[in-house]
Amino acid sequence: MKLKFFLLAWLCFGLSLHSQEYFPKNDGISNERNSHTAFTGATIHVSPNEVLENATLLIKNGKVVAVGSNIAIPENSVQINLEGKHIYPSFIDLYSDFGVAEPKRVGRGNNPQYDASREGYYWNDHIMPDQKALKDFAYDSKAAADYLKAGFGVLNTHKADGVMRGTSLLVALNNQGDNNDRIIRQDAAQHMSFSRSIASAQSYPSSLMGTMALIRQVYHDAKWYKNEGAEQTDLALEAFNANRNLPVIFEAGNKQNALRADKIADEFGVKYILKGGGDEFENADAIAATNASFIIPLDFPAAYDVSDPYQTSRISLADMRMWNQAPQNPAVLASKGVEFSFTAADLKKKNEFLPNLRKAVTYGLDKEQALAALTSIPAQQIGMGSSLGMLKSGYHANFLVTSGDLFEEGSTIFENWVQGERYTITDMNIKDIRGDYKLNVAGNSYDLKISGELSKLKSEITKDSAKIASKIDYKNNWVNLFYTPGGEGDTEFVRLNAQTGKDNTLKGSGVLTDGSAVNWTATLEKAFEPKDKKEDSKTPEVLPVSYPNMAYGFAQKPKQEEVLFKNATVWTSEEAGILENTDVLVRNGKIAAIGKDLSAGNATVIDATGKHLTAGIIDEHSHIAAASINEGGHNSSAEVQIEDVVDPEDIDIYRNLSGGVTTIQILHGSANPIGGRSALIKLKWGEDANEMILDNSPKFIKFALGENVKQSNWGSTVRFPQTRMGVEQVFTDYFQRAKEYDEQWKAYNALSKRQKERTTAPRYDQEMETIAEILNGERFISCHSYVQSEINMLMKVAEKFDFRINTFTHILEGYKVADKMAEHGVGGSTFSDWWAYKFEVNDAIPYNAAIMHNQGVTVAINSDDAEMSRRLNQEAAKTVKYGGMSEEEAWKFVTINPAKLLHIDDRTGSIKEGKDADLVLWSDHPMSVYAVAEKTMIEGVTYYDYEQMQEMHEVNQQERNKLINMMLSAKNNGMKTKAPEMKEKIHLHCDSEIYQK
Repeated sequence: MKLKFFLLAWLCFGLSLHSQEYFPKNDGISNERNSHTAFTGATIHVSPNEVLENATLLIKNGKVVAVGSNIAIPENSVQINLEGKHIYPSFIDLYSDFGVAEPKRVGRGNNPQYDASREGYYWNDHIMPDQKALKDFAYDSKAAADYLKAGFGVLNTHKADGVMRGTSLLVALNNQGDNNDRIIRQDAAQHMSFSRSIASAQSYPSSLMGTMALIRQVYHDAKWYKNEGAEQTDLALEAFNANRNLPVIFEAGNKQNALRADKIADEFGVKYILKGGGDEFENADAIAATNASFIIPLDFPAAYDVSDPYQTSRISLADMRMWNQAPQNPAVLASKGVEFSFTAADLKKKNEFLPNLRKAVTYGLDKEQALAALTSIPAQQIGMGSSLGMLKSGYHANFLVTSGDLFEEGSTIFENWVQGERYTITDMNIKDIRGDYKLNVAGNSYDLKISGELSKLKSEITKDSAKIASKIDYKNNWVNLFYTPGGEGDTEFVRLNAQTGKDNTLKGSGVLTDGSAVNWTATLEKAFEPKDKKEDSKTPEVLPVSYPNMAYGFAQKPKQEEVLFKNATVWTSEEAGILENTDVLVRNGKIAAIGKDLSAGNATVIDATGKHLTAGIIDEHSHIAAASINEGGHNSSAEVQIEDVVDPEDIDIYRNLSGGVTTIQILHGSANPIGGRSALIKLKWGEDANEMILDNSPKFIKFALGENVKQSNWGSTVRFPQTRMGVEQVFTDYFQRAKEYDEQWKAYNALSKRQKERTTAPRYDQEMETIAEILNGERFISCHSYVQSEINMLMKVAEKFDFRINTFTHILEGYKVADKMAEHGVGGSTFSDWWAYKFEVNDAIPYNAAIMHNQGVTVAINSDDAEMSRRLNQEAAKTVKYGGMSEEEAWKFVTINPAKLLHIDDRTGSIKEGKDADLVLWSDHPMSVYAVAEKTMIEGVTYYDYEQMQEMHEVNQQERNKLINMMLSAKNNGMKTKAPEMKEKIHLHCDSEIYQK
């Protein structure tokens, strides 16, 4: 009851700009201002593209009354002369948790939580659209002061917890008022993210792809709840539907997640305002193509301390580049037409915001665009463009008074007015003492330079070109100067102080290191002058971005070529077999011709004499190039998609290309019996994830059997199943549910339009949809398997529901049931010679592949390992030794056979006219340990070239050296540095368990 009354009170009074006149005053005499205040003689930046010289700003009751050069100032107005000064609209930050209490973190414990803890709400604790920042808001004047000093007047604040976080609060930083004055809008925006709630231990989702699936299901459920109704009330879905017309701010945090979030937005016809991570410049074209609006942090990385060569070797080239290139992010986005505002959210100290803003301008950001990103754009993003972000009649009187051009180094913010209330940052009447001085103390002469902003001056003292440690404090026209005459390492200070006078000389008294008193003077030799604009326009050296922007990235994305390979030994993986001294012509990304003495035409000729040309290797079972592999929060995760989390910047892509691999299936892990949907990708290094995913890709899903899914190796758990019998029951139950679900939808879809209007539609369930696709022959199962009993079990379950298993992967006891596999029609994708690495592998033998092949099973050799995948050519060779396979048949195990298992053999996997030009040129016999992949081509584009790789290595080393020298220079110039760090690359496998934070 109390909560309802509280919310009702805010609803009635929260939008009022000032306390109501009829409220009794029990805290003293009323001090409301009803007179006008006129700011005269200033350069007024009315909006980003409208500047008035020698103009007047007239305000009253917290609003702008008028602005212009010929404003009639009413009688009895308070007039403030701002001649020579500038007025800007105060900044707006749409991404903060200002004044909102952080929830208490709960531990996960040994036994996972599967059910939601809130009754009457959605089935998942991480979905909290009903949460309101207003409920937990308490104005924090100390935190507000930090924002005010940085130039902000309005903040959008929310509880930064969970996937769907509820609504935010738009609040003015008015330290003089109360919440009735400050709160501009109660439900300003919805907030979303890919992060779990720290206040819940509910295990699902445990991965990025699980979170994306959960968000999609909420959209489906909310639509169904609204249109079809439900038997019980769901307060979370009701809140979600109620908030549908609000702006949606989605915390992406990096460029890849921004594209992922936009993908969801496009699927459901909504628009997100994406909170970025500062790395968007690395993929600016794709970011621009989203047509999304962004909130961009101004948190630029510090230089690394590279004074220790060993420690420096731990820093990746990508991280070095980020330090050098990140300040250009706003300029690059602006050049691409991306709409964005700025946030101080990622800064540990808000006083870093202005320096970073000016740095962005130095790195090419236009000042008008910078001001728009601080004022008018965030106002428009939050739906307040008619009252915030500009200095026009009727707008909130939120503005800054500065000493000069806000974006110039040394310009000082004197005052920040919010809702017509003054917040003084630096005394406007303080004397400007910046400049170059000759300092004389006790017979010693020094050079003194005073620079920086008036609110935060910096001192630099030198004697005979040697720098002396010093510090200056300046407040209320009093100067306090400290320095160590003994130089570096000296801990004894000379302390000087003086009050500024009318002339340009500082005179005062002080105390020497021995405690004796002294008089001192500092004579001005050159007064401070703003930097020359021409000099200021010079952008610091920024190294070019590569694709991807890391080691071995391309300076320019490679293009499709017309190529003729001459006189190669061609391994066709077709009936034609191995062809000696044969030419292969590549045109328009396809294999155009195969034969002898082909005409080159305009094609580039590659002499392949003595070399071998094969189709690109295909890895049926891989876990590289993915941001997450397991969604283990439930015993079935059929709703999740590996395609959502393809990582195009995984260096293992390039490494696999160097081993001749061109196509892979990225499989979900084996955390649960029913895993997630696969991604079939071509390893197009330097392209976006969407460009890598095969067009019209066959649909696959990962199933799993054995130790992993019953969690024998995952520690204490309570999740069903705990036995191999339970695994079978999971399959039976889910297939039966999916069958009934599919029948419901087929019956509904068979109805006429009129009948549908009188009938409740079934609830759309991503998980059941996926499993129904298996029953309908539209999706294929690749199943992690080991022992014969379970292999038999799953084939029988499939036959019971009238479909077949597509592939058993691992299948290390396949040799025991090869005849039954052939009868069922299932393929086997196995290791060449792995055994005994866990109990259920004890019966594995290296003859497994050959035995299955001889029984008529389509066999492939896979990796399931980022390291082994680079040597699949050698893994195939092992079947020649173990089982007596012919070289030609053994090679098919890594080319046409996995293509058949993946249903892509009509386009790749062999050298045949009309197929994709996915080719590898080897220096030697392709299964030799001495063979080097000299060129790896995908659809006529050479993504790997051995000689080019060596050249790129040299270029990368030169670039590292250049960046190291730049960082050393930055450190010597007093810039902040941080210790080197090495980011360990995690190699994901079937049993990798990664819980997102």
